[in-house]
Amino acid sequence: MTSTLERTAPRDLAAELPARLSLTPKTTLAGQLDGAWWPRSRDLETELPPLAAALEEPWGRITRVTVNPTCWPAVPHTVHTAGRTLHVGWFTEQDPDKLILLSYTVGRWDLLVIPPETDRAAAARLMAAAAIPGSVLTAGVLMANEAVIGRGIRDVQRQEGGWENEGGACMSPYASLLDRSSLPVPGSTWR
Repeated sequence: MTSTLERTAPRDLAAELPARLSLTPKTTLAGQLDGAWWPRSRDLETELPPLAAALEEPWGRITRVTVNPTCWPAVPHTVHTAGRTLHVGWFTEQDPDKLILLSYTVGRWDLLVIPPETDRAAAARLMAAAAIPGSVLTAGVLMANEAVIGRGIRDVQRQEGGWENEGGACMSPYASLLDRSSLPVPGSTWR
């Protein structure tokens, strides 16, 4: 028998917790994104009500949401929230890492969607990057950059672990052991 574990919050708990958001400050600089949203699960029926409630004060009443269905196991046509209905649409042409929110009175907002299983450090970097006013980076570019950064951080941690396990030997990735004569002497130049 095989079982699958998902690192997502249970439906009841996710509905009670506030939405995790980072929004661009109000400015005249228009960018590709208006901020980032880090849902706790991939259940739109559970995640959209707290998001709509959190955005009501700064942006007004959200009436429609669009997503790319590749990142969501189920895309409902409507989601009920606070006595009203959010209409949900899906478009395969839309960036899978982006959520589009629409309001009849105020306009449109694009949010980077950070996958729920993302670790806290990566999510913090992504939320900060998506909230930079006037940024020309798209949701897909930010996610690709984070994949590279995350991989680089894991490589550095692995190298540091090797350093500790090898007794702290001074190693160069381009040569063998460096001897002390090849290190700079304080107050002088390289020899």
